This record gives sequence, C-alpha cells and structure tokens, in this order.
Amino acid sequence: PRGEWVLKWPGATLIAGSSIFWTLEVDQTLRNDGHKGITEYFTKVHEQLLELTRIVSGKITKLQRKSLGALITIDVHARDVTSSMRDAGVSSVTDFAWISQLRYELAGAGSAHGDEGDTLVRQLDGVFKYGCEYLGNSMRLVVTPLTDRIYLTLTGALQLFLGGAPAGPAGTGKTETTKDLAKALAKQCVVFNCSDGLDYKAMGKFFKGLCTAGAWACFDEFNRIDLEVLSVVAQQVSSIQQAMQAGLTRFT
Repeated sequence: PRGEWVLKWPGATLIAGSSIFWTLEVDQTLRNDGHKGITEYFTKVHEQLLELTRIVSGKITKLQRKSLGALITIDVHARDVTSSMRDAGVSSVTDFAWISQLRYELAGAGSAHGDEGDTLVRQLDGVFKYGCEYLGNSMRLVVTPLTDRIYLTLTGALQLFLGGAPAGPAGTGKTETTKDLAKALAKQCVVFNCSDGLDYKAMGKFFKGLCTAGAWACFDEFNRIDLEVLSVVAQQVSSIQQAMQAGLTRFT
C-alpha cells in the first residue's frame, strides 16, 4: 500500500517513484477510458492526497515529515493537473494539456534515450535522462501555471542544448524556479553571484567545473560583468553549446 512505502524510502526516491506511477496511471487511463476515466481517476488522486495528510498528522520522524512535505507539494500539483484535464475534457494521450506536463517513465528495451530501466523525464518533444544526483532531503517549490510555462520554455531550450534567461522583478522566484526544475530532473544546480571583479579566466574555470560535473548553473546579476569580459564569456558559452550539439565528450 502507498501509505506504507512512502515511509520507507528517501525523499528523492519517493518523488521520482510517485511521479512515475502518476504518469503511468494517467497514460493508461486516457488510453483505455478517455475523459470518463480521468474523471474517475481524479477521485483516486484526491484520496491519495488525503491519505498523505493523515500520515503527516500522525507520529512520524522529522525526516519522514520533511520527505512527505515535498511529496505532498508534488501530489497537489498532480491533483490540480488531473482536475484541469478533467475540466478541459482531455481524452487523448496526445492532448497538449497532458504532453506539456513533466512526465516520468522507465525506459524500455531498445530505448533510444537510455538503457532499459533508466528513468526518463518527458515534456512535449523533450526527453531527458533522470540525473540521479543526490540533492538531500529538500523541500519543493509549489507549482503554479506560471511555473509550468517556465518549465516548458526551459526544457524546450535544453532539448536544443541552449540555456535560459528568466527576466522579471527581484524576488519573484526566477532562480528558485530554475533550481526546482533541476531538482525535478535530479541535476545539481549551482547558484553563482556575478560581480564586476570577474575575469574570463575565472569564468573559464567555472565552466570547466560545470562540464566535468554535468551540473547546471544560475548566474545571478549577470549584467554586472564588464562588457569586455562578457564578450569572451559569450564565446566560452558558445563553444560549450556547439560541443554539446555535436555530441562531443572533449573539446577545447
């Protein structure tokens, strides 16, 4: 039963496993029963969420409470997506309302995107291998419709081996949203505060570290870097992007 295994596994495993089950169940429901099935499945998702809230209200350890807190955040989003699909009359697995969501699945035999049993994350045409990076038992960001749109934009850029530049007023969650997408894909995300004291050599070393570790980076206050340095940094970023597009493992 779900009420038992959610207390037995680490937070990252819980969220990944729960997301795989949700994707599989919604996919099968749409294929077999269409819109009627989604209406019935919403009841199940809602009951699972109520079960988690009952467990959190009980006697559990601090670590379990933190894991379940993150899982509830993800489950609330799953419930909201299921509800909006029900209200929109979604009846096909190819409907935009469904394929625009982050969908987790296990790679089958002969998959072009990974070995059999690997966890894959899909969104529209983008397919990403789950990073399996240990990020600690951290909380997750509450997902809103705006967050979903940012995820869509960033995963679209990632699929093309490009980056993203979220813009907006200070304190609106640009960095946190990017970090949360990294958590969703199990990738390490390093936040770096730029200043006018940076030179191209320091940035070059930073990029080397990112490439070696396969990590993401958020460059806060990127506009503070001097223009003379920025032109060289742009060339460094371009070299990395071109190497990724060519599928190279080493480049200069």
